[in-house]
Amino acid sequence: MKNFSCSCGQTLFFENTRCLNCDKPVGFDAGSRHMYPTHPDGQDAPRGPGVLCRNASDFGVCNWFVSDQDSDFCLSCTLNHTIPNLLEPDRRRWWKSLEQAKRRLIYSLLSLQLPVVSKGDARDGLAFKFIEDQRTNPLVREEFVSTGHNDGLITINIAEADHVRREQSRQYTGELYRTLLGHFRHEAGHYYFDRLVKNSGALEAFRALFGDERKDYSDALQNYYANRTSVQKDPDLISHYAQAHPLEDWAEVWSHYLHMVDTLETAATYGMQQGSELSDDIDQLLAKWSQLSMMLNSLNRSMGLEDAYPFVLSDLTLRKLRFVHGLIYPS
Repeated sequence: MKNFSCSCGQTLFFENTRCLNCDKPVGFDAGSRHMYPTHPDGQDAPRGPGVLCRNASDFGVCNWFVSDQDSDFCLSCTLNHTIPNLLEPDRRRWWKSLEQAKRRLIYSLLSLQLPVVSKGDARDGLAFKFIEDQRTNPLVREEFVSTGHNDGLITINIAEADHVRREQSRQYTGELYRTLLGHFRHEAGHYYFDRLVKNSGALEAFRALFGDERKDYSDALQNYYANRTSVQKDPDLISHYAQAHPLEDWAEVWSHYLHMVDTLETAATYGMQQGSELSDDIDQLLAKWSQLSMMLNSLNRSMGLEDAYPFVLSDLTLRKLRFVHGLIYPS
């Protein structure tokens, strides 16, 4: 994630809604992947009237410009299938956190020039469903909602936006890393498997690396959760959960690829790493990531914090990351 600049010269960050120096309202334009200041009448906007998304004006949970003059919503918000019930306490705050994480995902996907199309516009498009279950709201219909993906529809249990509940879940599952952005990146991996691998010539290469995706998914997950505390992590895999099923291994590797390229872009913005194009040779990216992740972990330890990137990338995982890179940037 890079930073941006206001017309007054002040640095703008991705979540900013106003310039902290000149107080102009600002917004993000998905088409150019840049932030721009805009007056309330839109006269400084990068295109058209420069109208901010309706979810910015009505609810204060967005800071993107509408991408289509015929729509009230930005590209990111047009992907919403279901949003939380805003009459319930804390739900607007949770929703804002969900939208912030989603916009970071969409930014990465656009930067990688991956297709981002609403399911309302295409059968193979993408949509997001933010709902909760009776564990956080006894009045809702669903007893249990799990975060997951099905045919382009990504469901996120909104309780994941609550820091305490998410940390409790992380401790319970023994995960090294559990964040909202991580959930979005992981589930996006399932979606792009369908787009990039499932019906392509890359399927056999996928199976050689990850295993056979035709293995019964429900049985595999049931077996994983029944035995996860007694089964040691496979050192060749990127995470414990990657052992559950080949498709989960893929989604974990995909999310780590997005972690890597986004963090490298941020580091380059601050001069911590030499700048590079995302399409650079994958071995250069991996070498830079190895150096940067060690530095991030050391910085965290100096502050008395847990490692920022508590993962060891095996040779097999590195080959899988190369596979993902090759799908995004075919030679």
